[in-house]
Order: sequence, then C-alpha cells, then structure tokens
Amino acid sequence: MNFTKQDLVKALSEKAGISQHQAHDVLDVFVEIVGDELAKNEKIRLTGFGTFEVRSRAARKGRNPRTGEEIEIPATRIPAFRPGKELKAKIVK
Repeated sequence: MNFTKQDLVKALSEKAGISQHQAHDVLDVFVEIVGDELAKNEKIRLTGFGTFEVRSRAARKGRNPRTGEEIEIPATRIPAFRPGKELKAKIVK
C-alpha cells in the first residue's frame, strides 16, 4: 500500500490537531523550503529523522538501449536523503 500526500496531510492534521487545509499548507511550505535550500546546495538535518542533501554524479559513459550507441552522460546534481539513527531503528525492529 502506498502512503500518499493526502494520507500524510490527514495524519498530520489528526496528530497536530489542525485542519486538513492547514496541514496541507504546512506540508507544501515544508517541501518548498527543502527544495529551495537544496537548490542553494545546503544540507537540511532533522535530528532523529534524517538529512536531505545534494550529491554530485560525475560524467560517465552510457549506452542508448535502443541503438546500443555509446553516449556521454553529463555530470549532474541529485537530491538525496540519508535516514537518521532513530528512523532506522523504527524500521529495523
């Protein structure tokens, strides 16, 4: 089963004692802030939860699966999440 954004909004609303509309707004602002900070190459550390960061991938050679032709894949930056100790402990039980 997939836990969707709407499921998260509902759970946040119930746990925080706020309306679903307010929870939706809070979640949207959180996602926007994370994106903005990562765009500035900043790390976001949430103690007990994890760290959002930007990782770099070096340029590399690949193959076009359709033609088999070798292509150059450019260097890029990607968002990444590294879970914290407490989050790992909840999952590994």
